[in-house]
Amino acid sequence: MTKVKICGLKKLEHALIATETGASFLGFVFVEGVRRKISPFDANELITGLKERYTGDFPKLVGLFANQASSYVNQVVSQCDLDIVQLCGDEGPEYWSSINCSIIKQVKMDSEGKGRDELSHIKSQVDDITEAGHTPLLDSYERGALGGTGKTFDWSMAKLVSGHQQIILAGGLTSDNVNSAIKTVQPWAVDVSSGVETDGQKDELKLRNFINNALNASK
Repeated sequence: MTKVKICGLKKLEHALIATETGASFLGFVFVEGVRRKISPFDANELITGLKERYTGDFPKLVGLFANQASSYVNQVVSQCDLDIVQLCGDEGPEYWSSINCSIIKQVKMDSEGKGRDELSHIKSQVDDITEAGHTPLLDSYERGALGGTGKTFDWSMAKLVSGHQQIILAGGLTSDNVNSAIKTVQPWAVDVSSGVETDGQKDELKLRNFINNALNASK
């Protein structure tokens, strides 16, 4: 069954809904200058509150970072008891080895770059991440953006570069298209943030619909 990651959480009520509905991963953004940024202190408070209220199988906690010092990343991992770090910047293999937990590494997919060279370059990135023991996340490319564009890309590209590897699919997913995305790409997990928001805030109904549709798509 395809797993679900809900990203950009800032409120306990939304994290609790995502957890109770069946999300496998909860994502918290620690990138400076990003709308969904949460401070390590507030994230820790949220996570502590969630653990007090939910006693079932607990989702993995993911912290998002981009081009930040590994010492800071590891500090936040410890402070918030994170399970996974998601890297959204230009971090390479040497940086990966300095992180004290599992890693999800974003790979930016440019829908306009469908040539053989572009696909070969992306597949090489995916292979490097997988061979290092980490998980690639395929997300839409937008110049100047670190992620969270809310735009889809050509899912056939994801199918071509993923092969039989364990990938996470992101980029413009919603409750309306996640079923099709899963059937096309067959990813290990799907990732959503803006697709479960209304006016920039997480929406309870959209959260529930997305998670349920994603989980039912792969049954």
